[in-house]
Amino acid sequence: AMDEAAGRVLDVLDRLDLAQDTVVVFFSDNGGLSTSEGHPTSNSPLRAGKGWLYEGGIREPCLMRWPGELAPGTVCELPIQSVDFLPTLAAATGASLPEGVTMDGVELLTTLTGGAAPPPRGLYWHYPHWGNQGGTPGGALREGPWKRVERFGPDGIEGELYHLVQDPGETADRSGAEPDRSKAMGARLARWRAEVGARMPSPNPLVVSNPEGDDRAK
Repeated sequence: AMDEAAGRVLDVLDRLDLAQDTVVVFFSDNGGLSTSEGHPTSNSPLRAGKGWLYEGGIREPCLMRWPGELAPGTVCELPIQSVDFLPTLAAATGASLPEGVTMDGVELLTTLTGGAAPPPRGLYWHYPHWGNQGGTPGGALREGPWKRVERFGPDGIEGELYHLVQDPGETADRSGAEPDRSKAMGARLARWRAEVGARMPSPNPLVVSNPEGDDRAK
């Protein structure tokens, strides 16, 4: 149904002769649902799915169409995030970005039209709540092929480290073999959270401890 609906939009743009004046972006906000709720999709060989910080939950394709500007069949391997759309579409339309505002994203139009790629950067994720697909509060940072995945628990933050080129399915935690890298990426994640004012999970105020030693809801 989604494919048919997207096709109808593209057909109308073609019929009204608006295609060359329209940038179309097809992008999902998460990977397919393949988690504890069920498996209507498969993200294999990627791990987990929607609501998780593993690649099955956050990696998905992005398709763009702009006849006359973006060559059909072009493939760009540069990892991006949705925050890149604002500066990219502003560049495409000639719009000015607001002054005095720090952009989280980067302009991709130059790269997509055959120019140089933007400078290397880290990609950050923050997910400070429990998800109904089984995901837990946490965060993630990708730098080149390396990715740190964090879980926010009652006893602090636990981190995992993966090499996405050698291990796209995130099956082998490398934090033990690369402790310095894992620690440094964790520090950058913490600094980023402080810079953007990221909210962290807090204890449920409706849960109280009792003398028997277990926790119960009020």
